[in-house]
Amino acid sequence: MAGNEWINGYLEAILVSGASAIEDSKATPIALREGGHFNPTKYFVEEVVTGVDETDLHRTWIKVVATRNTRERSSRLENMCWRIWHLARKKKQLEVEDQQRLAVRRWEREQGRRDATEDMSEDLSEGEKGETVGELLPGETPKKKFQRNSSNLEVWSDDNKEKKLYIVLISLHGLVRGENMELGRDSDTGGQVKYVVELSRALARMPGVYRVDLFTRQISSPEVDWSYGEPTEMLTVGAEDADGTDVGESSGAYIIRIPFGPRDKYLRKEVLWPHIQEFVDGALAHILNMSKVLGEQIGGGQPVWPYVIHGHYADAGDSAALLSGALNVPMVLTGHSLGRNKLEQLLKQGRQSKEDIDSTYKIMRRIEAEELSLDAAELVITSTKQEIDEQWGLYDGFDVKLEKVLRARARRRVNCHGRYMPRMAVIPPGMDFSSVEVQEDAPEVDGELTALASSDGSSPKAVPAIWSELMRFLTNPHKPMILALSRPDPKKNITTLLKAFGECRPLRELANLTLIMGNRDDIEEMSGGNASVLTTVLKMIDKYDLYGQVAYPKHHKQSDVPDIYRLAAKTKGVFINPALVEPFGLTLIEAAAHGLPMVATKNGGPVDIHRALNNGLLVDPHDQEQIASALLKLVSEKNLWIECRRNGWRNIHLFSWPEHCRTYLTRVAACRMRHPQWKTDTPKDEVAADDSWNDSLKDVQDMSLRLSVDGEKISLNGSLEHLAAASGEHELQDQVKHVLSRIKKPERASQDSEGGKKVVDNVPSKYPMLRRRRRLIVIALDYYDSNGAPEKKMIKIVQEIMKAVRSDSQTARFSGFALSTAMPVSETVEFMKSGKIEPSEFDALICSSGSEMYYPGTYTEEDGKLLPDPDYASHIDYHWGRDGLKNTIWKLMNTDEVKGGKSKNPSKPIEEDGKSSNAHCVSYLIKDLSKVKKVDDLRQKLRMRGLRCHPMYCRNSTRLQVIPLLASRAQALRYLFVRWRLNVTNMYVILGETGDTDYEELRSGTHKTVIMKGIVEKGSDELLRKSGSYHRDDVIPGDSPRVAYTSGEATASDIAKALQQVAKSTA
Repeated sequence: MAGNEWINGYLEAILVSGASAIEDSKATPIALREGGHFNPTKYFVEEVVTGVDETDLHRTWIKVVATRNTRERSSRLENMCWRIWHLARKKKQLEVEDQQRLAVRRWEREQGRRDATEDMSEDLSEGEKGETVGELLPGETPKKKFQRNSSNLEVWSDDNKEKKLYIVLISLHGLVRGENMELGRDSDTGGQVKYVVELSRALARMPGVYRVDLFTRQISSPEVDWSYGEPTEMLTVGAEDADGTDVGESSGAYIIRIPFGPRDKYLRKEVLWPHIQEFVDGALAHILNMSKVLGEQIGGGQPVWPYVIHGHYADAGDSAALLSGALNVPMVLTGHSLGRNKLEQLLKQGRQSKEDIDSTYKIMRRIEAEELSLDAAELVITSTKQEIDEQWGLYDGFDVKLEKVLRARARRRVNCHGRYMPRMAVIPPGMDFSSVEVQEDAPEVDGELTALASSDGSSPKAVPAIWSELMRFLTNPHKPMILALSRPDPKKNITTLLKAFGECRPLRELANLTLIMGNRDDIEEMSGGNASVLTTVLKMIDKYDLYGQVAYPKHHKQSDVPDIYRLAAKTKGVFINPALVEPFGLTLIEAAAHGLPMVATKNGGPVDIHRALNNGLLVDPHDQEQIASALLKLVSEKNLWIECRRNGWRNIHLFSWPEHCRTYLTRVAACRMRHPQWKTDTPKDEVAADDSWNDSLKDVQDMSLRLSVDGEKISLNGSLEHLAAASGEHELQDQVKHVLSRIKKPERASQDSEGGKKVVDNVPSKYPMLRRRRRLIVIALDYYDSNGAPEKKMIKIVQEIMKAVRSDSQTARFSGFALSTAMPVSETVEFMKSGKIEPSEFDALICSSGSEMYYPGTYTEEDGKLLPDPDYASHIDYHWGRDGLKNTIWKLMNTDEVKGGKSKNPSKPIEEDGKSSNAHCVSYLIKDLSKVKKVDDLRQKLRMRGLRCHPMYCRNSTRLQVIPLLASRAQALRYLFVRWRLNVTNMYVILGETGDTDYEELRSGTHKTVIMKGIVEKGSDELLRKSGSYHRDDVIPGDSPRVAYTSGEATASDIAKALQQVAKSTA
């Protein structure tokens, strides 16, 4: 009921003065005579129904109008009146709650800025302190120029031709294909699909770009065309060198479809969330394969990593954050539309509570995905400045004022203590002008229209079919055409445009109005909002008797749109976008390219477009007289019309795809470039030089085990060459020859009956055995007592798991073990030794909640002490500010934040746990569980202070551990994939029914999962989310063939069966 406050007041007057009369009238209904006195109830209901997008009310109103019996109609009208009163009361209640929520949020944001300023001001001089604090004063309106450093950027040019970049774009939802796009088929297949496809093509044509992959979902469903099930689709071939030779067989732009979620179902975007991690693993596998292929083609044998990973919309942003973290490459984000902005709008409408909105749109999961995207993004691309200020400014992870301070400190090279805000860049969307025919006024224009409109039986000149469809509505098609093209959405404000046209007689006499309002078959079958708008349009055409002056076709094709613009331009018409708020306004650019001046809303993106093109007038969308006046001015003043037309053509190149891509690549090049630095593979012909003696012996031993399965006993000094040749493994045969040639004392490997394997396992190796494993069993049971110590029973469970894996001789030879735990490495080793388990029996130890990685037998000191993987340490160091986090978390946890100040707690709920901390993990002991903040609340407050990290509660809620943003136990598994090429799909993760607060991350993805029931009775998940947040079902998929269950009392045989079950179900 927004925009109809006078109606609310009128209703209150009716209810106050005549509520009793209305109640009495239910027993004796008042007859409503068409020719009788004015009936305020009927008038009120009609005005509300026509002015409000309320599906149920609209349908009821249709029934009321159709009711012939006056008594029944009177009763229905009065019932509707009461329904509207309850709706208004509900709206007011929601408005009060919303105001309270916004007030708390504003206070929290100011508190966050103040804390950040206090922490950072210690490093500044007195003058700088004043300047910084002054920048954050609430009363100051900062003059933001987000492109102020553009002059310092090196503009992308042909000089970058030799770079040969690999760029990854992600757009998950909807139906994505290169040709015959089904735009408008549903709410998920719209302008974003066209945008990402055209961006992919345009980037692939830029100098220096070798390949562009556009990732989306593979859909093999009878509901959609077969083409959406094709794994790969070429969009364009690669650019050619100056001499005309092709740059490579893998160059160009491609759509890569990754299967995730149900294979045979087309899912709307709101239900894709639980399957995001599955997509990430599939996309990661493709990127690793492609990096190797491109390395052979253009990288000199070294992998070619993505230059950037660009997520479009929240779901793709979430995926891009995980992928960029796994690969350690920069991430870019384009929001397209934002969840917080949508939530605010829906709450203001007053029809749904926050819980109802979340149930329908999964809005809280979407908002958290956008926050995570902001955490990881180097660059956020927007279409307009309004999107930065009024939309991204709603998020915890972006504060315009704090971003300004952090950028100033970075320029001065002053320490920001780990605080970070992503950079925002306004880059308007590009447009493909290939279908645009730029024609000055020609004498045949009138001839075409005359021939089309003639009825003398002569053969008309061939013209587009859509012209004929439009002409049949118009009495005089020669008049200038006012064109509006949008969905029949209440926000598009079509009814105000029609009212302005209908009530302005000079405008009706001078021009026709054409409304292209999507495609429809039956209005009754359309959604409530769209149906309401279309019904109102038809009623208003009848009310103002606009027959012959307004065209409103039921159908049009996407290919008809350029012809519609051309027709409007030939008649010297005007394009109008009267939307209440327009995020960008791509149709305004399309219209300008076809030579149409514009009238557009002054709210949103059209302001920036008008500033660039200067080809029309801006209006207040709520002021129908201003709309009519602007339209009349453009169609009546010929010189002004010509000037606007030429201005649009003169500057339209600013919105071309080449210009967009040039600015895009310039901005991306200014990001902090990073990619994996390690040498991923060791050449097979350099085993002697690069591999240790131990690795070579393990190769031989693996082969020996493989050959002995058939019952033939093999010794290390036996005839290995013959047997390797017989098995057809030529590479292995060469390796065996190389190893045997180096053996000085063959008997060394078999000094005692079981010593062969033991000696081999205990010899330090340069490269972990992980690189030779084909299967990894990851034990991630969070089984702790009330003090956070591992339960003694867990030793037996680990032993049973290892026994189960080794019982199968077929898989044991290429299976390895990893232990994933929240404990530090010292406690982990101590725990294993308590059960007489040697650390060397594990290929990897993921310790401190994923902040450290160890390879027993590989990185060790002379005294046997394990050393962390240095590559992993540098991999997760991105945006890590340990000291700043320690100070901030201590303040947040040990003070009660109350509006207007802080009050100290008599007891501190946490204390630092130095024993469990390391360079990339800050650990705290929980002293008072009732006073600690939940993970999402803590993360929100840290984001507001510019701190990006991964906080979690672990070890049966006895510890709080804060680790880098790119670190987690789930991401550590992807690191093993990237580093050692052990595919995540070949990992088996063994979990309890609950665990630490990162448990949900370990449940999703393409790895296999075995859940042991009944052992982990209490985890830390009650500290994960506060009420009103998203739910577990939004993260973990329901029934999955990748999950098997077994009992906590399971024997080795039971565990082996569970592993076999989950392996077969996904084979």
